[in-house]
Amino acid sequence: MTAGEHRWLNQHKLGERLPKAVGGEGIYVIDETGRRFIDGSSGPALFALGHGHREVIEAIKAQYDKLAFGYSSNFTSDPIDQLSETILDQAGGGFSRVSFISGGSEATETAMKIALQYHVARGHSGRTHFFARRQSWHGYTFGALSLSGHPARRKPYAGALMDVTHLSPANDYRPAGGVAKDKLADHLAAEFEREIHRVGAERIAAFFFEPVVGAAGGAVPAPQGYAQKMREICTRYGILMVADEVMCGVGRCGTWRTLAHDGVEADIMYTAKGLAGGYAPLGAVLMQEGIYRTIADTFGTVASVHTYSGHTAACAAGLAVQKVIIRDNLVEKCRTDGDYLMGALHEAFGQNPHVGDIRGRGFFVALEFVRDRDTKAPFDAALGLQAKVKKQSFDRGLLCYPSPGTVDGYSGDHVILAPPYITTRSEIDAMVALLKDAVDAAITETGQ
Repeated sequence: MTAGEHRWLNQHKLGERLPKAVGGEGIYVIDETGRRFIDGSSGPALFALGHGHREVIEAIKAQYDKLAFGYSSNFTSDPIDQLSETILDQAGGGFSRVSFISGGSEATETAMKIALQYHVARGHSGRTHFFARRQSWHGYTFGALSLSGHPARRKPYAGALMDVTHLSPANDYRPAGGVAKDKLADHLAAEFEREIHRVGAERIAAFFFEPVVGAAGGAVPAPQGYAQKMREICTRYGILMVADEVMCGVGRCGTWRTLAHDGVEADIMYTAKGLAGGYAPLGAVLMQEGIYRTIADTFGTVASVHTYSGHTAACAAGLAVQKVIIRDNLVEKCRTDGDYLMGALHEAFGQNPHVGDIRGRGFFVALEFVRDRDTKAPFDAALGLQAKVKKQSFDRGLLCYPSPGTVDGYSGDHVILAPPYITTRSEIDAMVALLKDAVDAAITETGQ
């Protein structure tokens, strides 16, 4: 071991020492030297209310003073009951039941198990196959990784993953088959139906998708009409539609339930990050009453529970976060100030020859970088542009969320901004200005 090397594992290079965070205040993270960083991405689109929110912290402390955890196979509690009612009311969309877990990957696994139990309960035990999309990300557990359409992340485990059918990405900047933007939804729906016939509808359990794609694609909203067409096909063939709203949900995109923007109701949806806003590990899977009742009438209960499912203090954290979001009208703020953020990005990067696309919804937006704007050709992956953007941003006091593999899982670079919901317009201006300087410096560093 080298001096100062971490003994715990994280995504850093061997021998590299990460800086140490010691505090947080509003949209700022503070390191051990006292330097303040603007958290322009809320970590991984996580910190909905920023850092050090006293009201949330006091609610968590108060719960710990009473009871840390009443194991949810034996007890209910006020936090879990109240949070259930709160998020079902905020989500709308016909959802009536909720299962709590500790994060996004567990939520994916739970949704997969609910889908399988539902079909078994209906006498369709042969429906065990899943559909998802390329350039998608659903988590690092094995079922979630099987669904995820990110080849670089899948590669070390490829031989052990489940067989999943991956459809084309729904991205109107890089449309499948090179079709025109106004034809893309029809093209993708036709592909879905062809693949259903190839695999056999009687074998298919569910279709999983992110209404606004997160890290794998870079804040990519579904093309207009896409969700409606996929919903109709799922219904026609008895396939469950499952919405992964782990990153994009809980108001970040300007509606509490992201698919509400598209006028579509999924059979199952799940979310995590913004639910407790980083103050506790917490995720939730929501389902329609018909899904729950079919399973419960056959098996008595939905068989998917973990030790920490419905952890009392975690639910208290989630409830406190959601109360602030509702009281302060922060979902609407994400929508209106999201428009302001998008305008600021267009002003700063609209003429940059190496910014091919500026996209997203609400407080979940991204820049995709290209070597050539006309051809949309990405930078050589070996240049590591996204890593350079991250470092240049960090050096200037801005935390952002860059990722590689935007185009096909290996090539392409993007950077996500997903600021805390509490971010002011002057703070938006500051983070966009810092990002502009960082991007310019990073591109110069590549020699382009």
